[in-house]
Amino acid sequence: MSPQSTPEDPARDTRLRRSGIGAFLAGAAATLAFFAFFPGLPHVIDWGSIIAALAIGSLARRALRTHLRKKPTHPG
Repeated sequence: MSPQSTPEDPARDTRLRRSGIGAFLAGAAATLAFFAFFPGLPHVIDWGSIIAALAIGSLARRALRTHLRKKPTHPG
């Protein structure tokens, strides 16, 4: 179960939202660039590559938000 954000921390929620959007766009753009420019692949963006880009972008967003939501643990 993931920890829920508290209402007294709107700055953290805003940072998570913005970083999630950035991670999604970066993942989707990288996937589309891969399908568009990688040698040997047909240089056509079709529905399969668009769906793959959306899936990779969503995965990148989830991974980043999970990483940022972890509370830092300090020894001692």
